[in-house]
Amino acid sequence: MQFTHSPPPTLTISQNFWRYAIPSIAAMLVTGLYQIVDGIFVGHYVGYQGLAAINMAWPITYLLSGLGLMIGIGGGTLISIARGENNPQHAQRALDHAVLLIAAVSVIALVLFVHFGETLLTIQGANHTIKALALQYVQSFGWAAFITIFAGAIPMLIRNDDSPKIATGLLIAGALTNIALDYLFIGIFKWQLQGAAIATIIAQAVTVIGGIIYFCSAYSPLRIHLTMKNIRLNHCWKIVSLGSSVLIMYLYASFVVALHNYQFMQYGTELTVGAFAIVGYMMTLYYLVAEGIAEGMQPPVSYYYGAKKPQNISKTTYLAIKVTIIAGITWFALLYSFPRALIGLFNSGNAALTSEAIDGIKLHLFAMFLDGLIVLATVYFMSVDKAGKALAISVSNMLVQLPFLYFLPQWLGVNGVWLSMPLSTILLSFIVLPMVWSDLQQRNKIAPSMPQPAV
Repeated sequence: MQFTHSPPPTLTISQNFWRYAIPSIAAMLVTGLYQIVDGIFVGHYVGYQGLAAINMAWPITYLLSGLGLMIGIGGGTLISIARGENNPQHAQRALDHAVLLIAAVSVIALVLFVHFGETLLTIQGANHTIKALALQYVQSFGWAAFITIFAGAIPMLIRNDDSPKIATGLLIAGALTNIALDYLFIGIFKWQLQGAAIATIIAQAVTVIGGIIYFCSAYSPLRIHLTMKNIRLNHCWKIVSLGSSVLIMYLYASFVVALHNYQFMQYGTELTVGAFAIVGYMMTLYYLVAEGIAEGMQPPVSYYYGAKKPQNISKTTYLAIKVTIIAGITWFALLYSFPRALIGLFNSGNAALTSEAIDGIKLHLFAMFLDGLIVLATVYFMSVDKAGKALAISVSNMLVQLPFLYFLPQWLGVNGVWLSMPLSTILLSFIVLPMVWSDLQQRNKIAPSMPQPAV
């Protein structure tokens, strides 16, 4: 088996970055459509209680996507490094172990979701009505855990197999399926949140089936094998350790949203949680762009790392940083300038909900470009095989939230809940960004003494 493709030698570093980043950003935005389209239909057909319910279900179901992405980006990183080393056997080994992990983790997730889903909703402060709606969503995803986890992993595996356009195409097919089924199940059949869940699961199945067909085709030198032959636990652990920082990012997002839900129920009302859901969708759009930039940066950086080209690593990362900052500032400017038009996508004319969401945008999102840089830093360290630093950043991003969420609401009420995330993000950025800068500077210093093989 031999690799049939590598980065074309005529491409500049910038062109190679955008070759991955554009499909990756598109893929993340398309993936986000699953969540955002669900919110649009739920907001219009179920109302603010439906938005509150889906926002309480989201921290639980989001973990399935995080598990899939952990396996996908961990295995994908090893595939890219193996490609940089021109070692197809190691790439196939990475794919084999990734598929086995998907199957094993799915069984564990199914058991946990079915047995503890209701408890996790209760912890967030869900009342009887909200809990009943949210439980429809959570249990549906629990029974389909294998599909959701596989759908999170397979686009990353395909993208690192040097086929970013195919990965994006599969995600677009799934997203379009989700939009059509949301209208059918929520708008026509009135299945509420269960309809939203079933629509998403079927759409994810479309992506999974397409991905399996890809790895059975002539487009890829790799093949999917669900086998225990030549499986080593240390290889599984390598995938988990490389992708664990991404899972922690998802845990962080789930944990923070759950804590915000609880605090908003303590210091506000169901309406406040509904407004937080809308603001969360606005944040998600940028977060997906930032994550797309980071994941688009990952394959070339991992390739340059395997090929021992540190100067290319630095140039690619600096470009990703610039794009992340520009995207964050631009999106907040649009949100600040035209809030009612954007909020109207999720609201059928509830003036109180609109007013609450406008306040949330101003207080909650002004520092979101820094959150994008923290995401970028996490993926950067993972891409150069420094899983420990990536994991430390992700864990810190979660822990730094706690004192802010505990103390600020006591002093400022609902406004304190809104301000907790941006203020903690500002604090963490003073630690994380110098870490990235120092690592890049060190690479630039040692670059001249290192061999520079041809790609």
